[in-house]
Amino acid sequence: MSTALTVVQAMNEVMKAVGGIAKKDRNQAQGFNFRGIDSVVNAVSPQLQKYGVIVVPSVQDYSYDTVEIGRNRTAMGHVKVKVQYTFVGPNGDVINTTVVGEAMDSGDKATAKAMSVAFRTALLQSLCLPTDELDPDASSYERSNIEDVIPPTAVLIQISQAKTMKSLESVASMLNKSKAKYSAEQMQQFRERYFEKKNELNPVLDESNEVPVVEEKVPVIEEKRNEFQSKSAGVTV
Repeated sequence: MSTALTVVQAMNEVMKAVGGIAKKDRNQAQGFNFRGIDSVVNAVSPQLQKYGVIVVPSVQDYSYDTVEIGRNRTAMGHVKVKVQYTFVGPNGDVINTTVVGEAMDSGDKATAKAMSVAFRTALLQSLCLPTDELDPDASSYERSNIEDVIPPTAVLIQISQAKTMKSLESVASMLNKSKAKYSAEQMQQFRERYFEKKNELNPVLDESNEVPVVEEKVPVIEEKRNEFQSKSAGVTV
């Protein structure tokens, strides 16, 4: 009768031995911490060896595309993989887990990166490895009120992007309702940008009073009307 641990027992021992894995790796481009493949494998591999568990990958699905990234439209290889990992215990029994991985690279490393992501995910989830961070429920966030003040830069963008006088006037209406929330310097900046945009959309409007600048012809019309009424006064029906 074998005294070797079953794969379930062995993996349970691995879980207890590894404990939590901190998010010590840093994504500098997007500004967040994560648990990289090296951190996970370095923590898990010695315990897998100790308790006689081996891991065998089998790629179930694979796709490769090219995408363009950023303003410079840099070509990047984009790989998606679906991998089944088989955990074989010291007694020969197995546990299977299937995960997906995705990665991009401008050279020839996209596939290797995707496989690393998949392996890291398989280890973290199969062994239920926690982080040493606070639970997400330890903090909460309140949604912004719809009446909260709009940042000054956003106001300037709204003015600049106005396509019609109606959309521009809606921004002006919003500013009139919330002008107490902005400084005098900010309001002056809004006014200057507003009049620039208004003249761009409808250059016949005068900035001082918003009245169309056209030739005054009303007195001529009134004079003709009075002349007609004078002539009609002597007619008898």
